[in-house]
Amino acid sequence: MSNHAGPAALYAMMPLAHDMIGIYLAVGSNNHLPPWGSTENLLGTNPIAIAIPSEEEPPIVLDMAPTVAAFGKVRLKMQRGEELPLGWMIGRDGKPLTDSKRAEEGLLLPIGDYKGYGLSLMVGLLAGTLNQAAFGREVIDFVKEPGKATNTGHAIVALSVEAFGPAAVFKRQVDAAVRAMRNAPRLPGVERIWLPGEQSHRKRQDRTKNGIPMPKPLRDSLTAAARDLGIAPLG
Repeated sequence: MSNHAGPAALYAMMPLAHDMIGIYLAVGSNNHLPPWGSTENLLGTNPIAIAIPSEEEPPIVLDMAPTVAAFGKVRLKMQRGEELPLGWMIGRDGKPLTDSKRAEEGLLLPIGDYKGYGLSLMVGLLAGTLNQAAFGREVIDFVKEPGKATNTGHAIVALSVEAFGPAAVFKRQVDAAVRAMRNAPRLPGVERIWLPGEQSHRKRQDRTKNGIPMPKPLRDSLTAAARDLGIAPLG
């Protein structure tokens, strides 16, 4: 399982274990985040995912990295030749880095300054070090060294709602909390208040029905890989 499979796995678990709460932590399979104040990338965009079931509303699914942007989003900007938004990365001189061509030289910025660094560190220790998996300088960048075993670490917690109280009551309370958040007074210019995972839920439904859009550089690279492997390319 790659570090990106966890949130998807949690989402898939929801219909099968709809009376469970899932918590997932993983070590990112490449390092792009330095310890706070350092210039050495020793930490990954170690993801945190929490999935909470509901009754009628979509499940609440928080899927986040402890950095302002996951490196996958940076890589997408690189493929498209687009500039990086201010606040995503800095160079080793501490100045903002917006040239996506130089992203591999840069440092991702953590959310909440030192707090995001702390989150990434703790996730790495729980998902990686606790499991005798790779962490810090031991992490293998699967993009740069595709032939090596990554020994990627994961930590998964499944909580039974029934251990705390009736699942039906809890899920109705989750529905009520969702609706309270969604219907809270909005700031000027805000059209809708979203819950974690709600936009992804809608996107999932749309793409299940209409397919997944793919940038041309990614399609071209997949076509080249298919050609090298002697298999049919994407239709």
